[in-house]
Amino acid sequence: MMITLPYITISVLWFALITYAVLGGADFGAGIWDLLAFGHHEGRIHELIDSALGPVWETNHVWLVFLVVGLFSGFPRAFATIVAVLFFPLTLALIGSVLRGSAFIFRTHGLRRTSMRIWNRIFSFASIITPFFLGVSAAAVASGNVPDTGPKSASNLGSLWLTPFALTIGFLSLALCATVSAIFLTVEATNNKEDDIAQMFRTRGLIAGAITAVLGALGLGLAPSEAPIIWGGMLNHAIGLVIATMLIGVAAAGTLFFGYYRLARVLIIAETAFMLGTWGVSQIPYIIPPHITINAAASTPSTQLLLLIGILIGMIIIIPSILLLFYIFKYKGSMGLLTREPTGGTLPQTLAMGRHKGAK
Repeated sequence: MMITLPYITISVLWFALITYAVLGGADFGAGIWDLLAFGHHEGRIHELIDSALGPVWETNHVWLVFLVVGLFSGFPRAFATIVAVLFFPLTLALIGSVLRGSAFIFRTHGLRRTSMRIWNRIFSFASIITPFFLGVSAAAVASGNVPDTGPKSASNLGSLWLTPFALTIGFLSLALCATVSAIFLTVEATNNKEDDIAQMFRTRGLIAGAITAVLGALGLGLAPSEAPIIWGGMLNHAIGLVIATMLIGVAAAGTLFFGYYRLARVLIIAETAFMLGTWGVSQIPYIIPPHITINAAASTPSTQLLLLIGILIGMIIIIPSILLLFYIFKYKGSMGLLTREPTGGTLPQTLAMGRHKGAK
């Protein structure tokens, strides 16, 4: 494979996709856990989620906007085809994202308890809608079901994006978001000295991680028949990434189980990166398999070059700014990478303790 400007551009866009999957996924997962907050810990969970998201949640949209604009400018043919054919699931994802952002603001600054509860539910359900339909859309592209008919394509009502494989990947996206968020919130609660809440999210992280693994295995099982190009690419030139993804997932679960929460957070970020990286490498040379290759979909070389120069200038400004933001609000004064926290016993003991407390 010859490295060309389009391959450099798509690699940068894939980095933006991975970053959005990690940071945006943590936010979406927080909405899932917000929906499942009940009992005498409900108020504290809402407060933890608000404090965790409040300073940084809006910055996550930078990567989504970057991804959309980059795809539009760098690969207009692919952009036109995807947004036309997958208009309905992408619109639902967009509606969910808008509702989620609005609900987060209104629930935080609501004056009446009744209205706050309503916005809480909107925030939570929107946090489910968006990652699910983004996952479904990604699976529709990966499965090779999107036709090469350009912007004149008819919007598909469901036959291409409501397949067993696409639905599995949609639910996998939800489970991965829940796992990432649970681990992030475990670290947040530990930093706040809320050990009981940290134990709760540790347990939830382990359960969500197990569900993610099961759905990932189901997706692999469906891939030979429903996404043959991706399956063939994994076997031919991405099998090492597949194995690495599995091993990192096991390591993330192990570090979370034994109380190395900060290390578990690093590993779940790596897990997400390797999972999406495996998809990208398996799909080479296509951007929309099996019809549109990366080089064929690319804009002119001059446009690609100007786009990359603009991205470079933007990243010089944006990345240090975001790192400073996270350092101030998230990492400054937090525990060390290899710090081990008390785990409160084995997973069955933790679950039993939670049931005992809930019964009181």
